[in-house]
Amino acid sequence: MTATPSKSTSDSAPHSTAIRLGIDLGGTKIEIIALDAKGDIRLRQRVPTPKHSYTAILQSLCDLVNQAEGALGVQGCSVGIGIPGAVSKKTGRIKNANTTVLIGEALDRDLAETLKRPVKLENDANCFALSEAMDGAAKHAKSVFGVILGTGVGGGLVFNQQLICGPNAITGEWGHNPLPWPLSSDEPKQDCYCGKQGCIETYLSGPGMAAQAVLQNNSMLQVSSPLAMPTIQPLTSYDIFSNTAKYKDIYLQYVDRLARGLASVINVFDPECIVLGGGLSNVTSLYEDVPLVWGKYVFSDRVDTLLVKNQHGDSSGVRGAAWL
Repeated sequence: MTATPSKSTSDSAPHSTAIRLGIDLGGTKIEIIALDAKGDIRLRQRVPTPKHSYTAILQSLCDLVNQAEGALGVQGCSVGIGIPGAVSKKTGRIKNANTTVLIGEALDRDLAETLKRPVKLENDANCFALSEAMDGAAKHAKSVFGVILGTGVGGGLVFNQQLICGPNAITGEWGHNPLPWPLSSDEPKQDCYCGKQGCIETYLSGPGMAAQAVLQNNSMLQVSSPLAMPTIQPLTSYDIFSNTAKYKDIYLQYVDRLARGLASVINVFDPECIVLGGGLSNVTSLYEDVPLVWGKYVFSDRVDTLLVKNQHGDSSGVRGAAWL
């Protein structure tokens, strides 16, 4: 399936190898940026993501590329796209995408056919990790694990500023491992959309951690008094993190769970730097509190891995797409 090309650059426009175009294809918006050779942003534009139509998404992506090149007076720029999913090594089509109309589509091939150039697709968490490793908070680190803590939990691995992509296109998907070193206080487990129970994502994502707090409270009430009505109203992660004095026990549980999850990554990959992204990366106390705890779980007499906040904020993913 192809989109109709938009004519936005003239035949005399210079072919550009100095400008990289990066696109962040999200569930609600599509953002494009143009990076020059120094990594400076030359152009940025956002449009709403078309709903329920792969053809409309494809057309929007092509239009954004053509419009950006027209505005910059260039053509033939490299194009990288971060998507909320991955390209299946088996079929060459999109899998595991939150934007479900993408699933089963050959997005990179369809775009390449229309734009008359190769198009690189990568998971959005991988793009985040690459961005922060290239010229962000982890630019001086040799090995980097980029973490997304938001509505979901994702990750990406970078070594020597090269993205590590495994044979199954799931490198860094720590959010769908079980929470390690389980405790009785981690019960009951939540169902995860992947079909399992007790995934790290169900404890550490914003919605997951809030739902877990209510679930645990209600479970304890039912054990102590089967006829008791739950007393905790639905919570959000904002409720909890904006009032950690009131929800101290919930906050400390989150710190310990995040420390356990990251310790399991350190035990396997041993990165020099872990960079947090997503909405929960703005909880500044995590950068001090989590390293005070993860030493209990890391298989070493000391832990020199750095835990840092991202440098590029919500632009990091789209920058990483350009660096592809």
